[in-house]
Amino acid sequence: MVKQNDWKERLGMVYSTNPDFKYETPEESNSEILPANKQNLRVQLDRKQRKGKSVTLITGFAGSDDDLKELAKTLKTKCGVGGSAKDGEILIQGDFCNKVVEILSGLGYKVKRSGG
Repeated sequence: MVKQNDWKERLGMVYSTNPDFKYETPEESNSEILPANKQNLRVQLDRKQRKGKSVTLITGFAGSDDDLKELAKTLKTKCGVGGSAKDGEILIQGDFCNKVVEILSGLGYKVKRSGG
């Protein structure tokens, strides 16, 4: 019988003298993932703190980091440029606001173009 080695999950655990103590791993809370048609995304052109370069900024995404990264990958591929996704925001390098709005609308998202 092979015992599962889960010591990495218990790194912050301190020794317990309770003989009946069982370490419980925290379960991931599945935050409610909104379907595309219920999400309100904002698309804007941003130049702040970017050394004069423009980026298309998409905010308002509600979902997991994996879903955010997948959406960012789709947008970067369709625009043919680089970018990043973190903290609920997607950055697309360059001024692609109109194209991003069309792509997101085609995917079923509610999209609003903001000034920026």
